[in-house]
Amino acid sequence: MDSGALSADLRIRAALREGERLIRDATASEEARLEAELLLCHALRISRERLYQGLDEELSGGAATAYRLLVERRCEHEPTAYIVGGREFYGLEFEVTPAALIPRPETETLVELVIGFARERFADGHFTVVDVGAGCGTIAVALAYSLPEIRVIGIDQSEEALVLSRRNAARHGVAPRIEFREGDLLEPLRAPVDVIAANLPYVTTADWEALPPEIRDYEPRQALDGGPDGLREIERLLQAAPANLNPGGALFTEIGDEQGSAAAAIAREAFPSAEVDVLPDLTGRDRVLVVKPA
Repeated sequence: MDSGALSADLRIRAALREGERLIRDATASEEARLEAELLLCHALRISRERLYQGLDEELSGGAATAYRLLVERRCEHEPTAYIVGGREFYGLEFEVTPAALIPRPETETLVELVIGFARERFADGHFTVVDVGAGCGTIAVALAYSLPEIRVIGIDQSEEALVLSRRNAARHGVAPRIEFREGDLLEPLRAPVDVIAANLPYVTTADWEALPPEIRDYEPRQALDGGPDGLREIERLLQAAPANLNPGGALFTEIGDEQGSAAAAIAREAFPSAEVDVLPDLTGRDRVLVVKPA
């Protein structure tokens, strides 16, 4: 960005318009306007509501410089969520860093399905759920926040991601009910649980190589690349799950929108007598594999 484009007497409305144009031209982002808003809010340390209340206010030289630097980072394809250090998920604000994936709205479908199942199956609210591939803690924290009586175990192979998860759990007041453990899939469990929830890597290696730089160059590959068919880790989870799931429980795992049939076949092999379903997200695409053993 040309530093002269954001001079000391530039008004917020014009700064937003210029930031939106630069981001769209550099990245082809379909959310360039929203990203410009988030970056300017971050530079000014104000809410979006306050931003829109002051569209005709002048942008100080210091704020203009800070905003310019943020937009320059975004134009180099760094994700906005990493630049501002946060992303909303399930109505909660989460700290995010390159140690973990940026939360996606489609994962909210999995959270809603777990909550619905839990309220139907465990009327008293007392049950244990494991979040496999916890990342920054979105699933574990959202479930603990929504279901005040449950106990959650969050597992991830990355200690950096678990540090982030713990901070997010503390941020939302649910840390006493979540135990985060480092390890591979279900290996850290010491006893079976009632619900297994997972958001494991499911992008095929070929698709990962073709991802836009915002994802491929910044988000952790180990949280995205699921091998040649994208199902390497999900298959390992399904094979380990029967010995780690209590009677009457269920498994929920996010999948790619073209993996429903293949994932269901793996699930039926691991759980021959289970009810297996593939449920869509809000866009109608296959998103969550649900396994309910008989």
